[in-house]
Amino acid sequence: MIAGWGGSEALKLIYRQHAIKRMHERRITETEIHRALETGQVIESYPNDTPHPSALLLGMAGTKTVHVVYADNSEGDERIIITVYEPDPAIWHEDLKTRR
Repeated sequence: MIAGWGGSEALKLIYRQHAIKRMHERRITETEIHRALETGQVIESYPNDTPHPSALLLGMAGTKTVHVVYADNSEGDERIIITVYEPDPAIWHEDLKTRR
């Protein structure tokens, strides 16, 4: 569980199959994703995504920088993890928030 909207309720984290596969391939743990979600900042928002609005978050998990793409299902109090990765400097500027 992770703090909900406005810190009020806890959100259930749901991991898509794609996210689980990428976590395994990229050696990113569930604990690291939790840390990134707790400390991170949304760097891109996709409010028109369906079936739920989604976002790209930049967060830190210890010394590891992680991007987490997630969608929020506010009706189900769920945060759906779509994919996770360590940002590639060939794609992202030094701030890891801006695409090249």
